[in-house]
Amino acid sequence: MNIVGGGSAGWMTAIYLNRYFNRDIKNYQINVIESPDIGIIGVGEATVHSIRFFFAAMGLDERELMAETNATIKSGIMFRNWMKPVDGNTHEYFHPFDQQQPGGSVDISTAWFVGGRSDRQRYDEGVSLNSHLIKSEQCPKSGSSPQFQAIAPYGYHLDATLLARFLRRKAVEQGVCHIEATVLDAEVEQGEILSVATDQGNFSGDFFVDCTGFRGLLIDKLQKDNWESFSDVLPCDKAVAIQREMPEGAAPRPYTVATALSSGWAWQIDLVNRQGSGYVYDSSRLSPEQAESELRSFLGAETSVIKCTHLDMKVGCRKDTWVGNCVAVGLSGGFIEPLESTGLHMIHLGVSLLATHLAGDDGSAVLRASYNEKMRGFYQDLKQFIVLHYCLSNRDDSEFWRNAPATVEGCHWLNSRLPLWKHKICEYQDFAGSYASIFTDTNYRYVLYGMQHYPSPRFSMSDTEIDTIFGRFEQLVDRAKTASMMHDKFLQLVHAQR
Repeated sequence: MNIVGGGSAGWMTAIYLNRYFNRDIKNYQINVIESPDIGIIGVGEATVHSIRFFFAAMGLDERELMAETNATIKSGIMFRNWMKPVDGNTHEYFHPFDQQQPGGSVDISTAWFVGGRSDRQRYDEGVSLNSHLIKSEQCPKSGSSPQFQAIAPYGYHLDATLLARFLRRKAVEQGVCHIEATVLDAEVEQGEILSVATDQGNFSGDFFVDCTGFRGLLIDKLQKDNWESFSDVLPCDKAVAIQREMPEGAAPRPYTVATALSSGWAWQIDLVNRQGSGYVYDSSRLSPEQAESELRSFLGAETSVIKCTHLDMKVGCRKDTWVGNCVAVGLSGGFIEPLESTGLHMIHLGVSLLATHLAGDDGSAVLRASYNEKMRGFYQDLKQFIVLHYCLSNRDDSEFWRNAPATVEGCHWLNSRLPLWKHKICEYQDFAGSYASIFTDTNYRYVLYGMQHYPSPRFSMSDTEIDTIFGRFEQLVDRAKTASMMHDKFLQLVHAQR
């Protein structure tokens, strides 16, 4: 099996398939053919919380992983300026990785609305431990937390380039063959790849994984007109990324910040040694120079820039991710703008699904059809969740934001649910038959209610019952604060081993 392309996609694929198929008996010879000249895009540098399960399943040591990737903890995303100011203050809400259910006759979200708490409290503050931990600059880990575990779910901010190097070292130690070569062409016969030609010779194989990024060097050889663009509903197609020194006196925050700007949004991600920032924008409304100027103005005149990079983004997915004897994983298979930090998650999803399908047999048509159907569904599901962030905005200060509400018209499922969720709470059953792979009712609630898309429950609860539910929640918060470490102290503990 030849994996063409390194980076996060190539090495996550290699280490996963090697662990899955070659633990006790070697079923596949796995080679990664990686060009030493092609850089890693890695614009987001943030993850969702489920990536912990991938790292744990690969037998990795969490502290070693964090130390070697300059990682920090991520408890969620703080969204700022996605709606008009409220009482003169910048609108903001938090999308954390947890929601608590302290017990009662109804769930805590319903109790939050029935109790009228929206007048005095953000929704996330009423239901999430992480929302309270970040206020005191704490993370859900403690000095004694088991690897990949804590009192609440968490993800990471990390250096994508260092992650690829770390995974490469671990994969090679476990038996994966690393071939440094630049792929020049692929030999195709009867709809399958026979070999790839490189500057170091030709490499044949029975199965190929295309991890060549947006170029899609292998998958494009096998099937033309194989891309579905999402630009009709997600028009942001470029990004300018700036790496800068951490502002003086600032400690790394245990959360990502996503701030809406004139024609898109800016991310800020704190590593232990620097801050990654960037502006995802619609190039039909801004030039690269205008976007960079707006980002620099947002970051401030005193910004000490390490590196500035302009990037093209191809937003959409393959109609068929598996064609013949080739599967596209990572950017070659699809891309959704990094608003919810799903890049590594989609790699994890793609390669874990590939493993179970490859275990069936040698790649029959029914397996390919199953894989392609699921991957298309996952990308479509994710597309709708990202559109949700835009379509609920009431901003009207630019053409970009005035057009944002109309994006939902291109998402039939979401468009049919939004009126429903004005009348009832968003619940798990509303997602029956969907391809939700990570973002379900819990996540939708944070965005819906953070963007003030509220239902109107028509029943009452006693003050005693409501007070009991939120009293229990406050006890959970107190215990979490007692058990958790300050984020900077935890980082010192982790990175002291370097």
